[in-house]
Amino acid sequence: MLPYNTDMEPVLLPEYGRNLQGLVDYCVNIPDREERTACAYAVADTMAALYPSLVGDNQDYSQIWNHINIMSRFELDIDWPCEVMTAEKLHPVPERLPYTTSEIRFRHYGKNIEKMIEVVSDLEEGEEKQTLISMIANQMKKLMLQHNPEGVDDAKILKDLKKYSNGKIDLDPETNILHEFKEIPQSQYPSRRKKRK
Repeated sequence: MLPYNTDMEPVLLPEYGRNLQGLVDYCVNIPDREERTACAYAVADTMAALYPSLVGDNQDYSQIWNHINIMSRFELDIDWPCEVMTAEKLHPVPERLPYTTSEIRFRHYGKNIEKMIEVVSDLEEGEEKQTLISMIANQMKKLMLQHNPEGVDDAKILKDLKKYSNGKIDLDPETNILHEFKEIPQSQYPSRRKKRK
């Protein structure tokens, strides 16, 4: 009974097929280094005959040697005729990302609000600055409501805004009234979409 492909070892480069993979595996297991090298050269010639586009007009076998090394799981120990692909080059380990570890004063507002206040507080006085301050304060209120849906005190938001800006933005809660956010009521009735048959 013929074995199923799913029961066999996986073919590392499927475009070459199982027979060439078997030849490379055979090469890897030859104990004598010279004989192993001769076998690898024979496999390379076979691959070049089957896929002449890999070699091109200049008879450059470097791509074929790279593929043989990959198919051997980088275990083929021979005298390579050129520099070949290594496992480290094929699967490079990504560099560690430099994460900032700065603390956030109020976690419910997030780091972006902190950065925005820092930028806006240094702007020149004018209508644009006041508009941005108002937008930031309203966004702070919206973020606070996510943590406390029962309600938020505007004076508390403006006090936090003053702390963030190191006193540069000082708004009076009596004259600066923030937007009232209302929760969208959920529908009491189930969806009446017709089910497809």
